[in-house]
Amino acid sequence: MTTSEYETDPKVERMKANMAKIEELTHRLTEALAHREPPRPSMEAPDSGLFLHAATAYWTDLFKNPSKALEQQLDYWGKTLKHNVEVQEALCSGKLKAPEDHTPDDKRFAHPLWKSHPYFNYIKQQYMIATEAMQDAVQSIDSLPAREKRRLEFFTQQILDMMAPTNFLATNPDALMKAVETEGESLVRGLENLVRDVEANGGDLMVTLADKDAFKVGENLATTPGKVVFRNRMFELIQYTPTTEKVHRVPLMIFPPWINKFYIMDLKAQNSLIKWIVDQGYTLFVVSWVNPDETYADVTLDTYVEEGYLEAIRVARDITEEKQVNVIGYCIAGTTLALTLALMNKRKDKSVRSATFFTTLTDFSDQGEVGVFLEEDFVGGIEAECGDKGYLGSYYMSRTFSFLRANDLVYGPAIRSYMMGEAPPAFDLLYWNGDGTNLPGKMCVQYLRQLCQGDRFASESMRICGEDLSIGDVRHPLCAIACETDHIAAWRSSFRGIGKMGSRDKTFILSESGHIAGIINPPSKKKYGHYTGEAPKDDPDAWREAAEFHEGSWWGRWEEWLKKRSGAMVDARVPGDSGYEVLGDAPGTYVTTSGNDLIS
Repeated sequence: MTTSEYETDPKVERMKANMAKIEELTHRLTEALAHREPPRPSMEAPDSGLFLHAATAYWTDLFKNPSKALEQQLDYWGKTLKHNVEVQEALCSGKLKAPEDHTPDDKRFAHPLWKSHPYFNYIKQQYMIATEAMQDAVQSIDSLPAREKRRLEFFTQQILDMMAPTNFLATNPDALMKAVETEGESLVRGLENLVRDVEANGGDLMVTLADKDAFKVGENLATTPGKVVFRNRMFELIQYTPTTEKVHRVPLMIFPPWINKFYIMDLKAQNSLIKWIVDQGYTLFVVSWVNPDETYADVTLDTYVEEGYLEAIRVARDITEEKQVNVIGYCIAGTTLALTLALMNKRKDKSVRSATFFTTLTDFSDQGEVGVFLEEDFVGGIEAECGDKGYLGSYYMSRTFSFLRANDLVYGPAIRSYMMGEAPPAFDLLYWNGDGTNLPGKMCVQYLRQLCQGDRFASESMRICGEDLSIGDVRHPLCAIACETDHIAAWRSSFRGIGKMGSRDKTFILSESGHIAGIINPPSKKKYGHYTGEAPKDDPDAWREAAEFHEGSWWGRWEEWLKKRSGAMVDARVPGDSGYEVLGDAPGTYVTTSGNDLIS
């Protein structure tokens, strides 16, 4: 090939273009990283004392029982050396093949080369052997307190997951083959995706989970018709347009969590809980919380109760001219709903007829998986962050919940985006997951200190709005739905909290699946079943053992419970027919803006 032919070869031209693009992207990446705020160390990792205590405990156990540690070491080195011998024997056979692989199945290693190719199989087996050895070593430490050991197990697993060979280009066959097939184009696209994410997060790295251009709230998400009928600095109140001629007399109000946005219950018509409730013949109100900034630094749980819950209930009663409403609280909004109901009981306020709790914690004596982030090292860092900025940014909450499922929500998406060069999927649930909200500083610290750490509401009392409240003060008829594999609100903890409430009328439903999929589980899909049994008391596992399993969604069973507490049928109410001015169409403005410039 002559020089002129070489210079005009399409592959060479493509290589030059890619090199120029890489140079530009590298410059952008450097610029973005230069503008990153120095991270607060106490919010990046557990205190080093955790690992110091673990090392001390390990050596203490070693001196007490040296044979145990020797057995562990011999087991690890024995497996490692045995595998090396098997590899050599396979290579000596003259065939390019891997030795027999007895490691457990793992979806990270789904590519056939992880089993068949000697290079990739060797790396995989050595990683799996080392992982098993580390897990066994941590598990065998006997002198650590149970809570500290749980944290050590979790953060050890985080390190092991991070070091998986799938997370590195040179040891990922999927990424390498894609790079060869695309003549390196996939790596350029991956670098573009990386730079985009770093720039979008102010120098921090958070992988984009869903195509942000594929969805727009109010256009193809949150499209159930309704009107904003009230607004204050804390929330917009949406009243949904009826789809039936008659509705139940008692209106229904949903309080969604302010950690995320309410439209998880209204992603699309096929799985919209909001639309389904309206179609069953209910006058439905939904609170859309403001996304707070530094001007909300002094907002506390008291503010959410007084200016949020009690005000929303008052407005719904005014609009419908009813004395009572039925209410739903989801996650943290369910926790605060319990506080509100206890306060209403103290004040002899009869405005609520019944309450439903979705995946709600009120007893924090066992915090479940998320408890690893609720010790003093992280909480102290959050308190300092809130003190400096006045709020906790959505980035920290999103990152925390993602690392509870790191392989699915961090490393897997990062591999596809940065090493494979794939565009994020057009997935509505993941889009919502990335559309986070900030938390007011004082409220956040109050919630973490008094509820999560102190367990004040369930174990003693908690002062809210001038009253000392305890969990036994919740005496309304209630139905609670928890989810079997919930990693945020563990179902057994939810069960214990409901059991401690003072209500005589209690119903507990355990749905299959997790924090979101177990709740957003429409009957039409016939996907996840649920369990029902006697009213919750002391032992969740005994309840689960005796409970009856039902195929399909719990929605219909809950609605049967609700309609018995919703009164006779009356003419449907239309938003705006009550004297309250319609302020705009659903889903409103707070779901997309901070709302600060909307308060006159």
